[in-house]
Amino acid sequence: MVEEKKGCESEAGVTLIFPCSGAADVGEISDRAARRMTAAGIGKMFCLAGIGGNISDMIESAKSADKVLAIDGCSLDCARKTLEDKSIDGFNHLRVTDTGLEKGKSPATGERVTAVAEAGRRLLN
Repeated sequence: MVEEKKGCESEAGVTLIFPCSGAADVGEISDRAARRMTAAGIGKMFCLAGIGGNISDMIESAKSADKVLAIDGCSLDCARKTLEDKSIDGFNHLRVTDTGLEKGKSPATGERVTAVAEAGRRLLN
């Protein structure tokens, strides 16, 4: 189970989570895992589209975060590539398909979302 914490600003500072939120089932899992992690206070889900859209304030927020997690659904790695394209470095990366789920064959069940959220929490700790 994802541990509850207070806010995304811990002793270590601000933690931002960027899910791919793609159209496939693994993208949905990525999005829902980021939302679950935000609700649990592990970090704050942040807008990947704003980064890709070159919104300067959002890019600066991502660059100044203490911890960043990119969650990609599949091997296309859209979240990772978007962050790298804007020179956001030193982030953790989680790929949903690397957790044993297969794109197009993994409906977004609560159990799968929890497993991915837990994998993300472990990467950030």
